[in-house]
Amino acid sequence: MTKADIINKIVEDTGLAKRDVAATIEAFMEEIRVSLATNKEDVFLRGFGSFIVKHRAQKTARNISKNTTIMIDAHDYPGFKPAKSFIAKMK
Repeated sequence: MTKADIINKIVEDTGLAKRDVAATIEAFMEEIRVSLATNKEDVFLRGFGSFIVKHRAQKTARNISKNTTIMIDAHDYPGFKPAKSFIAKMK
């Protein structure tokens, strides 16, 4: 399912204007992006799951094509942990 499919389904179910639903979905996703990337805050959606900021430590890696060792800097990345009720519905 794509974002366009989600927008069309919500329009079909609610009868709202497509541009309003699309703007709402975009604003929702942007707020999650800002919260995770800029503010480093987790987003908790009760009954659905949590978007969390995970951290990877600095590590040494190998570039096998040049046979050299490189350092990969520490960085944060987004993660998702589904709610227990959501997992139960999937089983």
